[in-house]
Amino acid sequence: MSAAIIANLEKMLDGPRDGALLRYSLGNELLKAGNSAAAAQRFREAVEKDAHYSAAWKLLGKALAEAGDNTAALAAYTQGIAVAEARGDVQAAKEMGVFARRLQKTISPDQNAVG
Repeated sequence: MSAAIIANLEKMLDGPRDGALLRYSLGNELLKAGNSAAAAQRFREAVEKDAHYSAAWKLLGKALAEAGDNTAALAAYTQGIAVAEARGDVQAAKEMGVFARRLQKTISPDQNAVG
């Protein structure tokens, strides 16, 4: 089912409905399908179109972590936390803080945790 959804979403790229939400939705489907690298690219595009999209920052961090790029994932979570806090999106900031602390431990266990 995901393949059909992905194909339909990809058809809308660069059309009148293209935007952060479309890129986010496509990234989400790619992530569900196990294609974390492609998902990360779509989430990057989503935050380029709307830098204040805290949900896209959160899933960008998740996709990057699943792709094995923990340093980039931590950077995405850090940026996402700042965005979420600025928007008053407390729950998203808390969730990204938890994920960031977990990643920080895998990157450099001797350093202080983020957030």
